[in-house]
Amino acid sequence: MASVETIAAIATAPGRAAIGVVRISGANLRAMAQLLLSKPPVARRAVLCDFLDQDKQAIDQGIALYFPAPHSYTGQDVLELQGHGGPAVLQLLLRRCLAVGARLAEPGEFTRRAFLNHKLDLAQAESVADLIEASSGEAAKSAMRSLQGAFSIEVNALANSLIELRMLIEGSLDFPEEEDIKPLARVDAVGRLQAIRKQLEKVKHAARQGNILREGITVVLAGRPNVGKSSLLNRLAGEEVAIVTSIPGTTRDAVRQSIEIEGVPLHIVDTAGLRNTKDEVEKIGIARTWETIGKADAVLLIMDCTHGKSREDRQILERLPSRLHRICVYNKIDLLPDEPKTEAVDGEIRVYVSAKTGSGIDLLRSQLLATVGWQPTGEGVFMARERHLSALQKAQEHLSAALERQDQIELFAEELRLAQNAVSNITGEFSSDDLLGEIFSRFCIGK
Repeated sequence: MASVETIAAIATAPGRAAIGVVRISGANLRAMAQLLLSKPPVARRAVLCDFLDQDKQAIDQGIALYFPAPHSYTGQDVLELQGHGGPAVLQLLLRRCLAVGARLAEPGEFTRRAFLNHKLDLAQAESVADLIEASSGEAAKSAMRSLQGAFSIEVNALANSLIELRMLIEGSLDFPEEEDIKPLARVDAVGRLQAIRKQLEKVKHAARQGNILREGITVVLAGRPNVGKSSLLNRLAGEEVAIVTSIPGTTRDAVRQSIEIEGVPLHIVDTAGLRNTKDEVEKIGIARTWETIGKADAVLLIMDCTHGKSREDRQILERLPSRLHRICVYNKIDLLPDEPKTEAVDGEIRVYVSAKTGSGIDLLRSQLLATVGWQPTGEGVFMARERHLSALQKAQEHLSAALERQDQIELFAEELRLAQNAVSNITGEFSSDDLLGEIFSRFCIGK
C-alpha cells in the first residue's frame, strides 16, 4: 500500500504555456480542497473556480478536477488544478498546496503510488515514462501498447506456463518410486519445457524490437579522410549539418544528428578521419573517434569505391570491436559506371552508394535496420527496457539449466522457480525496494 502522505507537484513542463497543472494525491482531499478552492469539488466533473491563498484572495482561476479513491490514477484521492501556465503563478499555487499540508512529490512518486496501489504493474508504470520520452511516432505507439498491458499480458502468460509446470513437477514427486516411471516423464516435463522456451524466445524477440525503439541505435560513420563521411551524414539527415570540403581533416570533433528510419530513432555520429598524422589537434579528434566507436551499436566504414578497399581500410576493420554491427559503405559510385547495390562477400555486408547524388541511400537505410536486428512487425511491438531483456535472458539461462538437470528433479524444479522469479520481476511481482527506487527516480516530478 502506498503512503497516505499528501503529495503535490507541478505536472506540466517548465516554461510558459497556455495551461499549467498542479497535481495533488493523498487521503481525504476534500478538506484540503475547501482551503484551496472557492467552490467545493465534484467527483469526476470539471469545476470552474478560483484558487485561493491564505487570505481567500484568488491566486488564479481555472478548472478543478477531483477523482476520489480508488478511481484515480494513483488509487488515492487526486485533485488536479488546471490554471494558467505561467511559472510564477504555478509556483504560487504549489506553495499554497504545501502550506495547507502537502509535501513536494519526489520524481515518479505519483506513478509509484499507482503501482503500489495495483493500478499499474511495473512494466506499465515504466511505459508511462517511455511514452513521455518517446523520440519517434512508432516509439510512442509501442509505449502506449505497453501502457495498455500488451507486454504484461505476454509476460504473465509466460509466468503462468512456468507456474503450471512447477505445480505438475512438484505434484508428481508424491507418486511412489516403485511405479518405475520417472516423475518428469509422467507430466511430459521436457516437452512442456521446450514449449515454454519457444514462448520465451518469442517474447524476447519482441522485447528486443521494443528496446531498439526505446533506446534508438547509435551509428558511427568512420573511415579515412575525404571518403565522404560528412556528405553521407548530410544525405542521411536531409540537411547540411556537417561541413564538407576537399581538405583532409576538416572534421576534428564528432558531429551528431538524430534521424528516423521507419520510425526507428538513429543517432548518427560523423567522426574525424582515421589516419596517421602529426597534427596534435587532429590526433585528439582521431582518439575521440575510437572512443566514440567503442560506445556505438553499429559502424558504417566509409570507403572510396574509386580506390577500393585500401590497406588502411583493412587496418580499421581489424581494429573495430567484434561486438559491433558493421557495414562497409563504398561511396562515390557516381564517379564510376556502377549501380547502387547491396551484397555480402565473405560475411562482409557491402552497400554501394553516392552520398553526392543520393543514389543507393535507401538501400543503405534498409540494410542498416536489418543489420542491427530491426524487423517491422506492425502492431505487435511493445516497448521494453534493458532490464526487461536482462530478466528474460536470466529466465532463458535457468530454463537451459533445467533441461540439463532432467535426472535431478529437485534441481530441475529449482531452476524453474528461478526462471519464474526472473520473468515476474518484469511486472513487479518480485521486486526489491532498491529496484523500485532506481526505476521511479528517473521519472519527472509530477508524474
